[in-house]
Amino acid sequence: MVATAVATALPAGAETFQFTSPDGTVHFTNTPTDPRYQRMGFTSGTRAGWLNLPGGMADPYLHEIREAADRHGVPERLVSAVIRVESGFNPRAVSPKGARGLMQLMPGTASLLGVRNSFDPRENIDGGVRHLRGLLDRFPNSLPLALAAYNAGEQAVTYHRGIPPYPETQGYVARILSLLGLPPTPTTGADSPTPVLDRTYRTVGADGTIVYTNIPPRVR
Repeated sequence: MVATAVATALPAGAETFQFTSPDGTVHFTNTPTDPRYQRMGFTSGTRAGWLNLPGGMADPYLHEIREAADRHGVPERLVSAVIRVESGFNPRAVSPKGARGLMQLMPGTASLLGVRNSFDPRENIDGGVRHLRGLLDRFPNSLPLALAAYNAGEQAVTYHRGIPPYPETQGYVARILSLLGLPPTPTTGADSPTPVLDRTYRTVGADGTIVYTNIPPRVR
């Protein structure tokens, strides 16, 4: 589990300390009261209620992320960025709309993905990555549109022929692209050029096996 314990609202440039308890819970604070807290560095402030942790922090669920990323052909750093923006690595996070867990799955989406417990990190990550994989296939070569669909739904992206004009969705896409070191993207126009993250190709074998690879298929 990961728990963010912040004693007061962190001003820009506040110093952050981290402590991992025996049960694996990770605590963050700017006012350490236990000598076991370790200095992490300075935050860049808070935005929309989230704690922006120093960039060098390892993902708390790296093993689960790596497994799901390899299984579904999605870059690890993309999965990590989505989780960071969606839940701040809090497996018990629940949004005002009812989205749950690390990758903020809505109950209906979780049910379709076969996720029985959205608060279980492994189940949630696997389901979320499978959902993201499907959106990357739905909007090939356009990571921003896939991210917008993850946040606002496929129908909204299709209807607006691009990133919907919702401040939340536009900010969501911009934050993830920023975490990935990618340039900002136009907010409208499905035909506008958009950045591509580690292009992958999907092939289906004669036995039905689906393979994702970064090697372009041979033209016969």
